[in-house]
Amino acid sequence: MKKESELILSTLPKTWIFDLDGTLVKHNGYKMDGSDTLLAGAKEYLDKLPSKDKVLILTSRTDEYRDMTLNFLRQNDIRYDDIMFNMPMGERIVVNDRKPSGLDTAVAINLNRDECELPEIREEK
Repeated sequence: MKKESELILSTLPKTWIFDLDGTLVKHNGYKMDGSDTLLAGAKEYLDKLPSKDKVLILTSRTDEYRDMTLNFLRQNDIRYDDIMFNMPMGERIVVNDRKPSGLDTAVAINLNRDECELPEIREEK
């Protein structure tokens, strides 16, 4: 039986799309505190994702903060394949096709800001 904190996924390789501020790091910490702070569990969650999966980070941070952000991610050994800056602050909408098998290929998870309470991942058998 599926628990609310459990995400049941196919065995296919996946693309993970993470917002940066409020999801992986403290929201606006780089402005308020002068530097970023990783949220508890964020790095560990990323590290548990299968190596065949891709990780994309989105952020509304402007290019002014690009070098600082990339340095922070590098210094903290944060896994990602690509990062996009200057993204709009509104909703992030994922649109994808449903496989003929019925597999939904778009999933959305909304977290409370600055609470990295991501669901456990289980692949279907």
